[in-house]
Amino acid sequence: MSDQRLTILGIGGHVGDMELTAGGVLASHSLKGDRIVTLALTAGERGVPAGRDLADYRAQKVREAEQFAEMLGGEAIVFETPDGELQDSEEMRYRVCDVIRQVKPNVIITHFKNSMHKDHMTTHRIVNDARFFAGLAAMKRELPSHFASKLYYAENWEDAVDYKPYVYVDFNEEAYELWVKAVSQHWFVTGSKSFPYLEYYKHLARVRGIEARKQYAETFMVPEETMRVLQGGLV
Repeated sequence: MSDQRLTILGIGGHVGDMELTAGGVLASHSLKGDRIVTLALTAGERGVPAGRDLADYRAQKVREAEQFAEMLGGEAIVFETPDGELQDSEEMRYRVCDVIRQVKPNVIITHFKNSMHKDHMTTHRIVNDARFFAGLAAMKRELPSHFASKLYYAENWEDAVDYKPYVYVDFNEEAYELWVKAVSQHWFVTGSKSFPYLEYYKHLARVRGIEARKQYAETFMVPEETMRVLQGGLV
């Protein structure tokens, strides 16, 4: 990695998606001085706890996104799109394109193509096209073009069909502890009765770390057209 400060943009279908699946790596980069930005295309408010007001929970989710980002010295953006109603539209592609041009990331992280959740799959398609639009100088928008050179798809238990780890990114205990503390600001991570999110992702980080012969790691897929290994010989 160069000494130049990186900007990393994590784009999820809901608040919490990128914080859980790529949070260790985001925390690690924040400790190195890199800039971290998260974008949630919906707040994910329809996971509202029983008896809670939907609008109040949405506001809470936005605060949780902001708290996570602030703990990493970064920024959080949450679109107003209702959870479960994300449209696979050109308009949404242009909106994400505009955020990419505003943030100017070197790296984008988003969902893998397959998922049990339609918002995740829709986000995947939107982000891939929005990244292309953002880098296209002939696509005239308010801001000038910007191309994010790296695109990664995070490992998510909901996006598991055909997902195969391609890139392992390790991080140390300090980053791990920062990530756990920051992601625990999200109620669903620690309070959900439907899935033990924090336990699952903490153990996954350790398992992937062991596979990489490191302490902790998170894995990512890359666009199929970039899946190549270059070397000068067989040894």
